[in-house]
Amino acid sequence: MIVTLIVICEVGFWVLLAAGLATRYLLRMPRAGLALLLCEPLLEVLLLVVTAVDLKNGADPSWRHGLAAVYIGYTVGHGHRTVKWLDGHAAHRLGDAPPPVKPPRYGMARARHEGKVWAGSVLAAAVASALLLLAAWYVGPDGNTESLKSWIFVAWRAAGIHGLIALSYTIWPKKAPVADGGAATGAGPKTDSALPARDPEHVPDLLVRRPGQDEEQVR
Repeated sequence: MIVTLIVICEVGFWVLLAAGLATRYLLRMPRAGLALLLCEPLLEVLLLVVTAVDLKNGADPSWRHGLAAVYIGYTVGHGHRTVKWLDGHAAHRLGDAPPPVKPPRYGMARARHEGKVWAGSVLAAAVASALLLLAAWYVGPDGNTESLKSWIFVAWRAAGIHGLIALSYTIWPKKAPVADGGAATGAGPKTDSALPARDPEHVPDLLVRRPGQDEEQVR
């Protein structure tokens, strides 16, 4: 049941998101659209309540309950950023807003951006860990809580891997591609003024029209 509810919450997240954006920009009802978007956290609350009730009714803690906690943590850590990104694109394509600013791609600006995204993963792992510890406390020492505690390691391992990837952008900053035409050395593209001047004396007579010659003489 928990896995089914997780799938329902995931599908419901995107359904509510699409409905909220469509109501906000297509139907021109910003308040109603915002209300639909604010219903997103209710899905996580529902999942949390059902998980707690399942444990309260005597269900053995398992990987399903751990997965529910990790899912809630991920939504808390990255859900707002996802909604904001999609809202910006919807405002541009469906409304009159300018195109959203793209995240930086190169240099230390990219490294700082990746660090902010990684902070969301740390928050996700912290929320998941808190929920898992709370669930283990709720079950009590007599229950089997090892499956719950093992998911804490899973959450922080994912955050650690993401952190190493984000750190790589600081250690090895991604460089912008070199533009053609000598842009890397500061030299611009060659122009006609940079080419050697042509000497009419070295050009065949048939190709040069001197003063006083008519068209028939040149031919």
